[in-house]
Amino acid sequence: RYGIKVKEEAGENKETVYLIDWENPLENDFAVAEEVTIKGVHNKRPDIVIYVNGIALGALELKRSTISVSEGIRQSNDNQKHIFIKPFFTTIQLVMAGQDVEGLRFAGIDTSEKYYQKWKEVSEEFNPNDTYLLELTKSIREQAAKAGNLLDKNIIEMLNKERLIEIIHNFVVFDRGQKKFCRPNQFFGVKAAQESLRNKEGGIIWHTQGSGKSLTMVWLTKWIKEYNPNARVLIVTDRDELDKQIEKVYKGVSEDIYRCKPRNGKSGGAMLIEKLNDTKPWLLCSLIHKFGNKTEADYDSYLNELKNSLPRDFAPQGDFYVFVDECHRTQSGDLHKAMKQILGEKAIFIGFTGTPLMKKDKQKSIEIFGKYIHTYKFDEAVKDGVVLDLRYEARDIEQKITSLDKIDTWFETKTKGLTDFAKTELKQKWGTMKKVFSS
Repeated sequence: RYGIKVKEEAGENKETVYLIDWENPLENDFAVAEEVTIKGVHNKRPDIVIYVNGIALGALELKRSTISVSEGIRQSNDNQKHIFIKPFFTTIQLVMAGQDVEGLRFAGIDTSEKYYQKWKEVSEEFNPNDTYLLELTKSIREQAAKAGNLLDKNIIEMLNKERLIEIIHNFVVFDRGQKKFCRPNQFFGVKAAQESLRNKEGGIIWHTQGSGKSLTMVWLTKWIKEYNPNARVLIVTDRDELDKQIEKVYKGVSEDIYRCKPRNGKSGGAMLIEKLNDTKPWLLCSLIHKFGNKTEADYDSYLNELKNSLPRDFAPQGDFYVFVDECHRTQSGDLHKAMKQILGEKAIFIGFTGTPLMKKDKQKSIEIFGKYIHTYKFDEAVKDGVVLDLRYEARDIEQKITSLDKIDTWFETKTKGLTDFAKTELKQKWGTMKKVFSS
């Protein structure tokens, strides 16, 4: 990804040579080979190997429609073992298996079978203003519509030359040592967000719980830093456990995030103001209440207090991008204004939520953050197998009172210290309960 350092002759400075042209995907040399014999402890022949500039980047195992795609996944995972051809997978990015009926499954190396994913192309509702992105997605959809089976359709959608290069370049992370690729909803969510940010616009990303919202933040953060070297990213949460979780996720992918918590006798809020006033770190997370703990009725006096508490030379350093987690429950209009006042009007806010927005919250959130950038709702995630469905089954549990005398004795014992009026009140409630339970 970052190239290799080489020098043509002794004494010359090293130059960075990129084995793959990331900026101009179509300038690369793409090739596909069938049943390539790979020598190892025991030789193996992957059905399909995808090469870019002579480097093996993808391996695909194919199965007949009468054999489950799981067989192909297990075969791919077996090939990665030391007793077979593990060294071959040193350069492999995408490990894939597929058959005509179930389509394509993909993952990174050393991934358990249950974590292999499906590819799902974006719907026609995805209508970006970016001409290149619009034409590419439209072209892919048109080609995929002509496919004879689900496997061919998935291959056209995911292994389009330009998309393949982008996925490998921008949508891979090592999460605590485990190589992970984006899910389709993460890919298209980040792509939509990129367009909004290029236009200096914020908005809302609504991705249902369990669909990988935290890693969506990670991929968007990484892109922001590459797109704008002067960028600083602040992630705001409203729960201490969420703050810790965000810190854990980012550090798990080797991003050094600074968590604004009490240090050296200073409050977390003071640490946040201090770091905002400095050029480093570029990546921070903070609890929402550090921006103020006043009620909306006290808003005016709070703002005056805020102004008086800021250092005289306070000026947030850098171009701020603010991610607000669970934005539906934290961002009152007044508090949002306070954050804007601290960070500057040029700060761009993106709200993330995994919860369906109620009508009142929805309108308020849209007023504050702007339009929906991308949505991936619960029913879509269930259909895609990303999350499990929720079902409610009502059951009547048979309950019988076997001894009314024992209940009355227990009641008198427990209420011995109460007044007659209090006992009468309880008996009325108790009588109702007895009636329900004994009916």
